[in-house]
Order: sequence, then C-alpha cells, then structure tokens
Amino acid sequence: MGSSAARSTGGKRLTADNMRAGAFGPVRGYCSFLRNSVMGFALSAVLAGGVFAQCRDDRVELRGDWGQAGFTVEIADDSGERAQGLMYRDAMSSGAGMLFIYPRPQAAIAFWMRNTRIPLDIIYMDAQGVVQSIAHDAVPFDETPLPGGAGIQYVLEINGGLARRLGIAPGTQLRHPAITTPAWSCDE
Repeated sequence: MGSSAARSTGGKRLTADNMRAGAFGPVRGYCSFLRNSVMGFALSAVLAGGVFAQCRDDRVELRGDWGQAGFTVEIADDSGERAQGLMYRDAMSSGAGMLFIYPRPQAAIAFWMRNTRIPLDIIYMDAQGVVQSIAHDAVPFDETPLPGGAGIQYVLEINGGLARRLGIAPGTQLRHPAITTPAWSCDE
C-alpha cells in the first residue's frame, strides 16, 4: 500500500481484519453508514418497483380476456424512425418489439415489410391504446400494404405468431406512458 494510505490510517494497514476489529473507528462507522444507506435505497427501489415497473418508456404492457403480456420496446416516434422501423434486422428477442407513436390518430395507415427480414405481427391501436386490428405473420420483404384502418395512433410490431399464441386480439388494451388518454392507465 502506498505511503499516503499509511498516513491516512495512522500507519495501520487497511485490511478486513482491522476493519472488523474496529482499528479505524470513524472509517468503520462511515462504511456501516454507506452499507446501510445502499441497502435502504435498494430495498426502497424493490418495493417501489411494482409501481414504477408498470409504465416505462422502454416497455409496453397488454391485457385482455386472455391475461397480460409485456414487451421491451424501442420507440419510433419521428418520421425517420417510423420509416426505418425494424428493417435490416436478422432477429428480435421474443420479449421485444417496436412501438410506433404518431402525434395524432391517422386518417388511414398501412405498413409493409420492405427490407424487413423477420416475420412480424403488426398490431394497430387507437388513441386510447385499444387494439383495432392485427396483421398476423407479415411476410418478410413483402411490399403489399397491410392496412390498419382509420383512427390509428399507435402500432406495435412483435415477432410473427406471438399475437395469436398470446391471444392478443381487437379489444386488447395496451399501456405505455406515451398514451395520453389511455383505456388502461399507468396509475392502475
């Protein structure tokens, strides 16, 4: 140990045995304070986690008669991000997706699979986050428009086949902090 460490501890080596023996009185007290503070903070975070985990920018939750499901999402909320979407990706985790956010409900909306390498379920939702329609198992690279209907403000893309497996259908509610007038509030 360097000389500055020896001077600051009164010439004693800073070891675990010396710490347990109380050789550094104030240092040991400070370490206990830090440990207790960190433990208290960690416990608070775990207890509050149930509240804060419900609505996060990087996550969506869906619920319906079938139960609930959640996905970690990337957000596409500007024209460039929405145009790029999930193009050129070779894979996506089964618990992941992309949430497309429009500033207001769209008069008409359709997605396609140009340059998209993975099959997707494209879930179209209204301004309240209620599923209106789903394009199931969209075929990679297919440029056929997949219309979602009118009044769509949010679109969730997940791996193809998951919507059917989970039971996601029209009427399913999506929860996310971007939804300003939600059918399923972040406060629930």
